[in-house]
Amino acid sequence: MIGLEILQPAAALLVWTMLVLLWMTVQRASGFKKGKVDIANAKPGTRGPDFAAQNPDFRDWAAHNYAHLMEQPTIFYPTVLIFALVGAAPLDIMLAWVYVALRVVHSIWQASINTVPVRATLFLVSSLVLMVLIIRLLLAVF
Repeated sequence: MIGLEILQPAAALLVWTMLVLLWMTVQRASGFKKGKVDIANAKPGTRGPDFAAQNPDFRDWAAHNYAHLMEQPTIFYPTVLIFALVGAAPLDIMLAWVYVALRVVHSIWQASINTVPVRATLFLVSSLVLMVLIIRLLLAVF
């Protein structure tokens, strides 16, 4: 549909978020199995972070990234929805795709290699792209 191309990057980020959820689940399940963690008999109210001490750190990296995908992208989603209502320029669509690409690379890096300087740089650059997108939205709305 004409004018809704701005929603495609948001849909892609939603799909990516579900893939990271699956990645997190596999990592945690594998860690529970290898660590002989019995989640069926866990104390009521136990949460994922409570099991973290029983797993190597890398087993929680995908979970950390999943949490991150529940944070900043919550600003991205309404931004593209408003753009869908008021109209997005080709540059806005490109910036939305750049944001999504950076978040995907950030996810892969954090859940696999997780060195902080690179991860922080990816986060900073994606944040700057989102800020530019929001400034462009403000200019379009006002």
